Amino acid sequence: MSRLFGTDGVRGMANADLTPELALSLAAAAARVLAEHDTTHRPVAVVGRDSRASGEMLEAAVTAGLTAAGADVLRLGVLPTPAVAFLVAELDADLGVMISASHNPMPDNGIKFFAKGGLKLSDELEDEIEARLGRTSGRPTGAGVGRVTDVPDAVNRYIDHLLVSTPHDLHGLKIVVDCANGAAATAAPQAYRRAGAEVIAIHAEPNGLNINDGVGSTHLDVLQAAVLEHGADLGIAHDGDADRCLAVDGTGAEVDGDQIMAVLALALKDAGELKDDTLVATVMSNLGLHLAMKDYGVRLLTTAVGDRYVVEELRAGGYSLGGEQSGHVILPSHATTGDGLLTALRLMARVAATGKPLNELAGVMRRLPQVLINVRVADKAAVAAAETVSQAVAEVTAELGETGRVLLRPSGTEQLVRVMVEAPSQDEAHGAATRLAEVVSAVG
Repeated sequence: MSRLFGTDGVRGMANADLTPELALSLAAAAARVLAEHDTTHRPVAVVGRDSRASGEMLEAAVTAGLTAAGADVLRLGVLPTPAVAFLVAELDADLGVMISASHNPMPDNGIKFFAKGGLKLSDELEDEIEARLGRTSGRPTGAGVGRVTDVPDAVNRYIDHLLVSTPHDLHGLKIVVDCANGAAATAAPQAYRRAGAEVIAIHAEPNGLNINDGVGSTHLDVLQAAVLEHGADLGIAHDGDADRCLAVDGTGAEVDGDQIMAVLALALKDAGELKDDTLVATVMSNLGLHLAMKDYGVRLLTTAVGDRYVVEELRAGGYSLGGEQSGHVILPSHATTGDGLLTALRLMARVAATGKPLNELAGVMRRLPQVLINVRVADKAAVAAAETVSQAVAEVTAELGETGRVLLRPSGTEQLVRVMVEAPSQDEAHGAATRLAEVVSAVG
């Protein structure tokens, strides 16, 4: 039987895979596990959601499950995932529940949990929750049933926290923010205006059905056009739950997560706040980031793909900054998880503080052309162990030398092998990736 929890909670098509019954059972199991781990008091859980229509249904189910298991619920309404993580600690709750499928299309939804302090649950706790699904014995009655309280100032509490974490005001900046018709629709424009920027908000009118619909961080073309149309200094793009941030500079060019990390790393280094002059990223970060950080005296540590692995490395070493090319950026001094609004504020603060345009700041890193080919195979483990594949990778790696990079990675969820090549030119990257993909396909 496959594990219910994925790399970021439980996801699926709402009311088909992710049903109200499953949501109720998950929430009740989580509350029971927490109660068993700490018997000193009645558990308190905060519950938030993004703007999907199905979130209303799942919020009701999650709330019912938590209260039926004896936990009190603080209902936050629609707000970003990182706001839920922050409010777990701010409100001294024992558990956080965010109902969102992030950048996935509207029919999907998901449930992710945060432990006390706002940290993502460990694999062990997720396994405990999964093992408790469907057990209904020992339900409380009478005064033992949990109570529900709304938190009307949840968004303002979160914005106040963001502004305290922003090192420079944004007066003089004109920005466009694409809210993806999602959880950032209220919080992002308010936060950026309160920080001093002139803000043009687009896709900030969620109706329950239009979240991520051709907009947001996975569709930057609309933001690029808006930045040029309004003559803005830069643009910010969020995904549906606003835990990631990508940007567009004043020329309309994309600034990805690697470039954002490069800008923030040098800002922290200049301020003497980059612990051990170290940045943490995943193996998918562009070689250009590695080269740029080396040039500026910053050590780059790499982890497996997934922001939870970045967070683990950050916590283990006490480091100050980490993230992913996709725009998940973690600043552990201010957040326990990727926070798109915090990332955007820190990026814009660097622009305002230096007086330099974003394209100049991001120019410290040159993105090498990158080609990724997904090869469907019968046995990804056999392909990964094949000598012919190893030889082919060694040959291409030798040809590229220090000017390029090869990464073969079996998919974590499908019978696929991902072939990624970076090289000085697009043609070189494409040629090398195609050669390797043919070897992988022949073996698989």
